[in-house]
Formats: sequence, C-alpha cells, structure tokens
Amino acid sequence: MKDILLVDGYNMIGAWPKLRTLKDKDLELARDQLIEIMAEYQAYTGYEVKVIFDAHMVEGVGKKYKNYRVDVIYTGKNETADERIEKLVSELNRLDRTIHVATSDFTEQSITFGKGALRKSARELLTETEIMQKGIHHAVEKTKKSQESTNLTLTSEIAEIFEKWRRGL
Repeated sequence: MKDILLVDGYNMIGAWPKLRTLKDKDLELARDQLIEIMAEYQAYTGYEVKVIFDAHMVEGVGKKYKNYRVDVIYTGKNETADERIEKLVSELNRLDRTIHVATSDFTEQSITFGKGALRKSARELLTETEIMQKGIHHAVEKTKKSQESTNLTLTSEIAEIFEKWRRGL
C-alpha cells in the first residue's frame, strides 16, 4: 500500500505559527522551509509528498518541480490549490494507494474525503512533523552513543603519521 500526502502549501504556512511569522517577512523562505519539513516527513514516513501552492503568489504559473524529492506544484492560471488537490485526488486514487490531504479548509476536507482521501488538518500535520523531528533527533543521539571509540593511546609519533596520511602528505 502506497501512501500519498497532498499538502495545501499556503494553508500550512498560514496555520503553522513559525511559518506564519516568517511569511510576513519572507514568503519564499517560508515556502522553502515548508518544503524542507515535508522532505524530512517524506523520508521519515515513506509517504510520497506533493506540496501544492496557488500560483497567483509567484511567477511561473503552472510550474511543477522536484525539491528534495518532494513534488512542488504551482497551480495554473485561474486554478486554485483546492481545485488542483481535488483533481489529484481523483487521478491518484486507486485501491493500492491511500491519499491523505493536509488542509484546514473544512470545505476542501469534505470534498476530498468524499472522493476517497483521508483528511489531515494543519494542526495534525504540524504535530506529526514535531513528533517526527523528535524521532530523528532521538535516532541521531542513539547512533552517536552506539559508536564506540577505540580508546587506544597513540604515541605522538604514530599520531603524527596518521595526521600526515589524513592530509594526504
């Protein structure tokens, strides 16, 4: 079973406190940070992630590209992110896939749920990403602790030889 997460990009930026504050200063940076978080989410959960933005906020109408292996989609002219998400749910929905839609827009949640997608609010996704980041931090700390050093004492002569090797001399 393949899980796909469709994220209403500007909805998340507007709902997540850190990104909402950043948006007022630098919208592009807020978008980039959301994409980075979603890339970590994708790596951690194994979900395929697509982040959809309304194109009226950026140049490059109808643009689609990959960033950190996350599909980033800007809607076409006269198309909203909600419309693109609904279209993607219809296109991607199959028996061997589970589609999740992350948005706090109640109408959009209802429409996509009616088309077979599972809904996830902005707050739920934020909570999941925070848990994910703690999990990543825990795994890194555990790996650091499990790496054993040899605790061999080296003479200064041997240490100097190793240092020359390290530097390629």
